[in-house]
Amino acid sequence: MTQKYIFLAAAMSLIAVYASAQANMQYRRNALAEMMIYHSEDQFGKEIYDAFMEKPKSDKYDDHNVGYFVIDNDSIPNVTKHSHGLIKAQMGKTLNSSDVKKNAAALEKLLNDADIAKLMVAKWFGLDIDPETFDVNTACFNMKLIQQRGQYNASDLDVEMAERTTRGVAALADAGEELIGSTFLLISDMTYVTAEESAAIAKTVMNVLGGVADALLGGSMGKDIADLGGDIADSFTGFTVKTHSYLYQLDWNDSIAAIFYNNYYTSKPDPEKMTAFLSDETTFRLKYVAHEYEYGGKTSLVGQYDRKELAKMSCTRSIDKNIAALQLAYEDFKVKTPVYEIAYDPKGRIEGYTAKIGMKEGITPNSKFQVIQRVENPETGKTTYKYIASLKPQKDKIWDNRYNAVTEKAKGSELTATTFKKTSGGEILPGMLIIEGKYRKVTE
Repeated sequence: MTQKYIFLAAAMSLIAVYASAQANMQYRRNALAEMMIYHSEDQFGKEIYDAFMEKPKSDKYDDHNVGYFVIDNDSIPNVTKHSHGLIKAQMGKTLNSSDVKKNAAALEKLLNDADIAKLMVAKWFGLDIDPETFDVNTACFNMKLIQQRGQYNASDLDVEMAERTTRGVAALADAGEELIGSTFLLISDMTYVTAEESAAIAKTVMNVLGGVADALLGGSMGKDIADLGGDIADSFTGFTVKTHSYLYQLDWNDSIAAIFYNNYYTSKPDPEKMTAFLSDETTFRLKYVAHEYEYGGKTSLVGQYDRKELAKMSCTRSIDKNIAALQLAYEDFKVKTPVYEIAYDPKGRIEGYTAKIGMKEGITPNSKFQVIQRVENPETGKTTYKYIASLKPQKDKIWDNRYNAVTEKAKGSELTATTFKKTSGGEILPGMLIIEGKYRKVTE
């Protein structure tokens, strides 16, 4: 072996060691809770409810559910003048911007009246407000979850000591911005169109076209078209899910953090502080930030799946599409995921970089990504992100990781990751993070 290849082998060995360490590295993910709107009047309402409760949770977000998953549509007041419940998307009619705005405002009020934001804050600080077990005389907060999710040292997050050191103050502020302030709630309002409904419209259109054809051409051509439409219509028995997703973010800033730490936080039982926290009705809020609508146009046949599995697949994929779209539409909701490994060709040359994301996250051959590196200031403990390189997915190496893709034997479902090609920038190592589009928190 020549000296050149000895050095190459050594370098690759070091990269492999780095990859092994970095691939297992935890990274700071946004926290996400999910809820759905339940429509008791819907024929498939129960199936959609069951599908939502059973669907896989996203592995790109930390689970921040607080025990409430379903909002009964009949319990939502004052969206319209004369009825309860959200303005509902009907067959052949989508919601306009005014409808979306009214729905979003009604849901925001409902969430804040129910103190959901306070429950989210409590979860971050290790407090379980279970009405059956909670005791104000023994309850207290802790920083274990924040330490675990943010990879902080326990001493940096000692609230009683933090104000005495620059590093302590910075670490608490960093945890607030990076973790607590990146807490989201996604509410999915899922309605559906049965194939029979779609077919009924198609059949009507076919009959109209048939009548026009008869009038213009004479004879029975129009009748033949109408009959064909009826045959096609009657053969479909599936349904398509329509999902309006409303995204909310936990309102957390320096002022709110100061109120919490100064007035409420205690690592030892303090009934007075705990009672004050529970009684606070104005500080902790959720704010509406974005909306997305997804309509899956492809009808599935019941012959492929039973009714329950069909509902689960349709609902899961519909919500995943909305999450992917919201990531692009709302900066703070973007997903960061690590470079998993470096792909080499038989001659040992780098041919790409893999990551455990794919079609479920909305990746297409036209998607563009940045590679960023998390940098922690050793003096302050404050986190920044540095730009490293730019990537594009390789067209034939995009992982189809959508729900049930393997069962369907979809193209790309045999892969275990998506392979990316570098388009510009410097050296990329496993464990560095990739993020779609441009990330405003990145420094050059």
